[in-house]
Amino acid sequence: MRFSVLHRVLPAAALLTALTGCAFGAYIGANTPLERAINGTYEGIGVGGTGRVPYRLILYVQEREGRASGVITNLESHKAYAVSGQFRRAGPGGNIDVNLYEDGDKLRGTLRAEITGTKLSGVLRTVLLGKELLGYTVNLDKQVEGAAMPISPAPGTP
Repeated sequence: MRFSVLHRVLPAAALLTALTGCAFGAYIGANTPLERAINGTYEGIGVGGTGRVPYRLILYVQEREGRASGVITNLESHKAYAVSGQFRRAGPGGNIDVNLYEDGDKLRGTLRAEITGTKLSGVLRTVLLGKELLGYTVNLDKQVEGAAMPISPAPGTP
């Protein structure tokens, strides 16, 4: 009877080991040098009809698929928007053409920008009733990983 159980368990264990071994290759990161250079956190200012607005963009691009995704946060109002759209390589950098969504499915804006080196510059437009309205010229700089981000200005000495 023991032989019968082992006879059934061993092939299943061997199959599980073989399948698990094949799955390890699926987890190897396939980032291109361009993706590693562009992906990250960008911060800066948008200037438009309502004045100067600070923004933070966490951006992730997939060069091969031509996709861009992430989250953009208005640091003044603390509103965050999901970002999703297209990425196109352009010279040493690229261009993004993305939509901004609130609550997952409500289109709230568009961002068309060029990324060159550590700079992202473009136009962010709000969307109301399906029309692009207020435009903001945005200039964001890529933040260095591991550097402490200032939370508030340092107090002055009296």
